[in-house]
Amino acid sequence: MLVNPGDVTTMAFDWGSIKWLVTPSGVAGASSTLGEVIVNPGRGHARHNHPTAEEVIYVISGEAMQMVDDGDPFPVREGDAVHIPKGVWHSTYNTAWRPLRLIVTYTPGGEEKALEAAPDLRLHDPGTVPEWHQA
Repeated sequence: MLVNPGDVTTMAFDWGSIKWLVTPSGVAGASSTLGEVIVNPGRGHARHNHPTAEEVIYVISGEAMQMVDDGDPFPVREGDAVHIPKGVWHSTYNTAWRPLRLIVTYTPGGEEKALEAAPDLRLHDPGTVPEWHQA
């Protein structure tokens, strides 16, 4: 099944945005989740974990500091991949002047549903482009 980014909603947050391209709720028969995440310059997401899924982060472009299992943060950049075991605390912060682009997977899928409860979530319909405003 082909999934085009213009055909799925965009989750926008104060720190960036996500397009979930494959999810168990969106693609019949899918058991994992795959999406593209954009982290805005100088921003990141708070320390969190996924109790029921492991996560893989692949850096398409940009630079960030990655923390895994409450260890010392380490740099990641284009071409790097980070495996985060199930239930392990982690965070990612963009340290560069340009957007950080990531491919993120959850196995098994479904953890993306937790983001629907984020207080800063703004959901944009398929085919629309989020507008960014400086705070």
